[in-house]
Amino acid sequence: MTHQELKEAVKTALKKGEEVELQVLRGLLAAATNELIARKRKPTEELEESDIQDLTRRSVKQHKESIEQFFKANRNDLASKETQELVFLQSLLPPEMTEEEIESIVRIKVKELGIGGESKAKELGQLMGAVMKETKGRADGTVVKKVVEKVLA
Repeated sequence: MTHQELKEAVKTALKKGEEVELQVLRGLLAAATNELIARKRKPTEELEESDIQDLTRRSVKQHKESIEQFFKANRNDLASKETQELVFLQSLLPPEMTEEEIESIVRIKVKELGIGGESKAKELGQLMGAVMKETKGRADGTVVKKVVEKVLA
């Protein structure tokens, strides 16, 4: 989603009366403006599509953490609201890679980097970095780590 599409989506959600979508989209738009300011750019400028995706991923991660905390605090009402927002946020992102797709990338990277013999921690870090770079935005880091550990075992 581009910055301009994000602005249009806010208008559409407002017209439709979609409260959950509107709240999520306004939050993303505010995060985009904050990101522009943090980069010492004018708030009227626009971020790249990849930057908007990064902001969306960050928001997904925050929502997941909030849901976990709300359940721990026995606040199912708030967890439910966060879950609805999370579902909508995830719909804005491209689909994530499967473990099989990640595993094939991991195996290719193992051969490319010539991994096998050094210390496990060093290999894990090196391989994780290479795979995360390759799967940027298409795979969750925890899933990648699980697959990397499985392949190195």
